[in-house]
Formats: sequence, C-alpha cells, structure tokens
Amino acid sequence: MADTMKPCPLIFKPIFKPRIWGGRKIHTRFDKPLPPGENFGESWELADLEDDQSVVASGPQQGRTLRELVVEWGDQLLGGIALFEGRFPLLIKYLDAREHLSVQVHPDAKLAAQLGGAVRVKNEAWVVIDAEPDGCIYRGLVDSVTPDQFSKALSDGGVEKLLKRIPVRPGDAYYLPSGTVHALGGGVLVAEVQTPSDTTYRVYDWDRVDAATGKPRELHIDRAMQCINFGDQTIEGEERSHVASVWTTITRLVTCESFIIERVRMVEGLDQDIPYKQLVVWMVLEGRATITWDKGQSRLDVGKGDTVLIPAGANDCRLQTETDCVWLEVTVPGSAQFE
Repeated sequence: MADTMKPCPLIFKPIFKPRIWGGRKIHTRFDKPLPPGENFGESWELADLEDDQSVVASGPQQGRTLRELVVEWGDQLLGGIALFEGRFPLLIKYLDAREHLSVQVHPDAKLAAQLGGAVRVKNEAWVVIDAEPDGCIYRGLVDSVTPDQFSKALSDGGVEKLLKRIPVRPGDAYYLPSGTVHALGGGVLVAEVQTPSDTTYRVYDWDRVDAATGKPRELHIDRAMQCINFGDQTIEGEERSHVASVWTTITRLVTCESFIIERVRMVEGLDQDIPYKQLVVWMVLEGRATITWDKGQSRLDVGKGDTVLIPAGANDCRLQTETDCVWLEVTVPGSAQFE
C-alpha cells in the first residue's frame, strides 16, 4: 500500500491573475482553464504568499496548501534549503503580455530592509516561451543615464529612449536582479522564476488608461527611483552550457544566488530513475511523461503546462517519457543531497 504521508511529486492548481496587459495565451499555449471573458496576464504555478497559496491539485495530498506541506514535511520537502523569510524559496509563474507591462523595478535586500513592512527583495528571471516577430523586453538603462535624466524623461515622455530594448525569440533567457529597471514587451509569453515577493514599483506605464476605472494605474515613482540601479548595467548569471547524451540534453540558462534554471530535453521512450534527492521544480513545456514511486504503486501523469514539485525526500521516483519532452528545471543553489 502506498504511504500517503511520504513526500511525493506534486502538481498544484494554477492561480490565474487578470491583468490590464494580459491575454489568453496561457490557455491557447498550455490549455489551462482560464475563466472566459477576461484577459489574464499571470498563471501562478507555485506560490507561498500571504494571500496566494498554491493548493495540491490531485492525489493523496489534494486540497493541501504548499505552506502546510512546508511545515509538515520540512527538510523532507526542502532538503536543507533555507526558507525565504519563512516562505517556500521560489515563486513560479507564466506571464502573457498582450501589451507591454509597466516599466518597473524591485528593491534589493538592503533597501527592502530599510523600507520594512511587507517590502521584500525580488530577483527574477524570464525564459521566453513564445514571441511575436517584433517581441522584445526592456532591461536596464542605456549607458551613463543619471537619475536627473531619468526623472526628466518621466516628465516629458522620453523614458523608452533610456531603456535597453532587447529583441527576443523563444528559448532566450534573461536574469533580472533586483534594482534592474525592466518591462516585458507586448506579444511575449515567458516563464518567470523569482524569489517569493510581490513587491513591485511601477515607474512608467506607457500613458495607459485602465478601462475599468477610466484612470491611469498608480505609479510609485519615489520608491522606484530609490530602487533603480543607475550604475554599472552589466548583468551576470546567464549561461549557455550544454550537457548531452543519447537520451537527454541539458542547457544551463540562469545561475544566481536565488535559483538555477536549466532547459531539459528528453526523447520518447526514456525509462530511468529520478536521481536528484534535492528539491526540484519542473515546468513542462512540451510532451507527456509518467512519474511513478512506491515501487510502481503510485503514479503522476504530467504533460505540457504542468508544473511539478519533486520533494527532496521523494527519492524512489522513476520517469517514463511517452513522447519527446521539454521542461525547465529549477533548483536552489547550495541544497544538499537528501538521504
């Protein structure tokens, strides 16, 4: 008989967020059940915030929150990884930008501590899933922009000229450390991996008016100006290293202090143990597979659009690919192998 208390692979119900800039690609690309009649900009796949708790979708843990499992399973789930201010250390999303997102910034650890309250540091990365031919992101400032120049541009509408515009295509990955001013361009769908924080300061919103209110959205210019890095715009942490075998290709995309992102491709017909013994998250982009454990007594079917949490203590799992598969694999640096 399967042990229902033992840590096992899990899929959680997505939390859909309607956004003024959102669209419907979260449904059309991943067949996620978006409610009709609204545009949705975000699908929160894995969340442990005050007002947003991921809930297990099926299986013996169905209906339980990620927070409950963090408390109950402890290191069996985390494998020695430190919590982020008492929370699960990752927030995993998809973002669908039908229109440009606001130009925004997040505080670094020092400023978050100074501001206090619910303000939290936020490091994040985007992996491009789909992009229209003119799709782009904005990341960082052009060389030598000063705070005074940026403030003037906010007043006279010249902000876009001061931002680094980067054309994007599917498969690209970009690290966005705290303090980096940025915006996701319209027509781009990304996977977003970040620290568990919802602290965002809008500095410019493209002169957009919210149809629901007839007014522009709130800006946070004073705090944003405190956050923006006006110094060296060099960003490290993006890699393109490859490890390949007959069955599998692994491409390292982002490495930072908060998380590691790799793209994994596996061919149809693979049948092997899952070797990690550490916390792993899979964002399945293509294909179908089955994970079994408890000597085959328990199974989880996974497919395109699923986000799978594999606890550190789930160390007897086996993977069988039914088709060619592609997923993003997210881990946390410094996690120990769980025994």
